[in-house]
Parts: sequence; C-alpha cells; structure tokens
Amino acid sequence: MELLDGQLVSKTIKEGLKLKVGQLIAEGKKVPHLAAVLVGDNGASETYVGAKVKACAEIGYKSTLLRLEEDISESRLLGIIEELNNDIDVDGILVQLPLPKHISDEKVINTIHPSKDVDGFHPVNVGKMVQGLPTFISATPHGILLLLEHYKIDTKGKHAVVVGRSNIVGRPMSILLSSNTPTGNCTVTICHSHTRNLPEICREADIIVAALGKPGFVKADMVKKGAVIIDVGITRVPDAAKKSGFALKGDVKFDEVAPHSSYITPVPGGVGPMTIAALMKNTFMACEERSGGSLI
Repeated sequence: MELLDGQLVSKTIKEGLKLKVGQLIAEGKKVPHLAAVLVGDNGASETYVGAKVKACAEIGYKSTLLRLEEDISESRLLGIIEELNNDIDVDGILVQLPLPKHISDEKVINTIHPSKDVDGFHPVNVGKMVQGLPTFISATPHGILLLLEHYKIDTKGKHAVVVGRSNIVGRPMSILLSSNTPTGNCTVTICHSHTRNLPEICREADIIVAALGKPGFVKADMVKKGAVIIDVGITRVPDAAKKSGFALKGDVKFDEVAPHSSYITPVPGGVGPMTIAALMKNTFMACEERSGGSLI
C-alpha cells in the first residue's frame, strides 16, 4: 500500500507555478488575480477560502477576498459578481459554496463569466469538458487526475466505481475517467443512494472514488485486493479529544481499507490539497487566456 500524498504533489505544482509567476514579474507582465467571495460565517467555508488565499500568497498571485453578510440579497450578490466580471484586473472568480438558502447556487454559478469560472462549474465549461475541449475542469476532479498522473497510476481499461453523483465531483469524475486521455479510458460505474448491490459493485472495482459525504461509508469488505482508493469525503465529526472540538473524517474507513489497497488517499492530506492546486492551475490558465497566451 502506498499513500497518494496530496500535500507533496500540491507543493510540487505550486512551486512550478511560483516559478512561472516569477518569470511573469521579471518580464513586466500581469500576474494572476483570484477574487474569492465568502457569504456568511460558515466555519468550514472560512477554512477552505483561507487555504485558497494562502496558496495565492505562496505562489505570488494577487488575491481579493470579499466577505459578505449572511443576509445579503441574491440580487446584490449577483451584482457584485457582475462587477468582478467587468473588472479587467480579475482573472478568476470563485464563490464559496454552500450559500445561504435564500440564494440560488445555480444563478450564482451561471452569473460568473465562463472565462473567469476557475471552479469549472459554469454550464459552458462543463459542456466543453464533456466534449473533451480545453476548459476549466472542476477543481476537485482535476486535482484527482493530477494525483493519478503524478503517481503514474495506470487507468486504461480499468473498472472505476464512482460513489456519488454531485455536479461538483461525482458526475465530472465519471466523465473524465471514461475520456480518451492518459488518466482516463476507464470503464466507469457511477453509484448513488438508489444503487442496488453497491458493496458488490465496489468489490469489482480497480479504482474507487468515494464522494458522497458519509464518514466511513466504504469499508474493507467493499474493496478488492489491490484497488486504488480515492477518498474525496471530508466531514467534521465531533471529537472532544481535539482542541478544535472536531476531527476530519473521509468517506473511507482508512485503517480497515488501507491494507487491501495498492494506493489510497489520506484524509486530510489527500484530495483536499490537490483541489487547491488545481484551482491555482486554473487561475494561471485564466490569466494566460486573458493575456492571449497558451494553455498549461
């Protein structure tokens, strides 16, 4: 069993981007600028946005963090996004989800201009991804592909089971793994809450991507020997022994499953850092595109 170390791979990617930014500065060119919008005071969202802003600083990007009140109107939020769309200095926009219940995620995502949608959620970018065209790929699936690529994990002809069908992870992951690419060419089964015989299906998998948000859902008896396990889940579970009062748990029972796997991602330290690395790559790509450069 080998750990798929997202911290290590993410650091490598960020160091490469830092060198590129240094070159831009030396040539007097514009550096990437990411604008993050945080609505309300959700603790998890604060942590995630903070990590993204920190990554920008480490690489040398410019970043703007807009903190908005919980009760901001939907129309006002959409107006702020339009202002960012029209700001020629801003290359990428992300609005941290989830949003308050009175605000439509769909309207917010659709308002971000596709050329600045570094989260890869806009229907235009999703459509391009489905067709295999150059675009912003949703950061978590993109990060997983980068992890598979780094560890040279052979996916061709393998049976991949994706547990979870969200538009953010499950659906795009299933499409990307089945695509005709170096980290694709899998035969993919996508499972969800209505899937019958889910444990049996998982036992047939060469690769399992667990992305359903249920701590410890995937257990040892659901995994065949030598499978590759990608744990996307990250849930705060109360833990009085922790100073924070909670522990982070993945969708996979790590201690049980790890001995059966060939490769496995830890939680934390696996997919999470890769999501941020992919977001940073998307932001650099957005800056290049707006400057008339080439894709990375």
